[in-house]
Amino acid sequence: MSAVFAEAATSSTSPAASNPVLDAARQQAQSAGLPHAGGVPPQAAWELFQSGAAVLVDVRTAEERKFVGQVPGSVHVAWATGTSLTRNPRFVRELEAKAGKEAPLLLLCRSGRRSALAAEAAAKAGLGNVFNVLEGFEGGLDATGQRGHTDGWRFRGLPWVQD
Repeated sequence: MSAVFAEAATSSTSPAASNPVLDAARQQAQSAGLPHAGGVPPQAAWELFQSGAAVLVDVRTAEERKFVGQVPGSVHVAWATGTSLTRNPRFVRELEAKAGKEAPLLLLCRSGRRSALAAEAAAKAGLGNVFNVLEGFEGGLDATGQRGHTDGWRFRGLPWVQD
């Protein structure tokens, strides 16, 4: 976990209505000019999800969830579908219907790229409490072109299941 997020997670100076990890993510996003509420490291996302402070939304395809694995209890709203990853035109409506408009939403994809695009689309549609889970479920590619060896949800040893 980054120093900013580690510090935020232990901070007791934030108001009760806010969350220090999400507040830190918002500040970093604003400083970086991101079009969504910010990014949250996998461990912090798990802690927020487990505590009920946020909803974890998997934006990967149904096939990815089935064959690669998924986080137990996560909500599924596909950002794109099929082998060509065609953008889901109902994404924001489905997101609102399944996860609500007010709760902080943590979007998770394979590497963190699609979930960042999904968070941007949600923010543009008026959802201001949408965050990207950094590193994604499988993480980025390593020097040999493989995922899961350098970062990501599974690499960090966080809970997941596979069908």
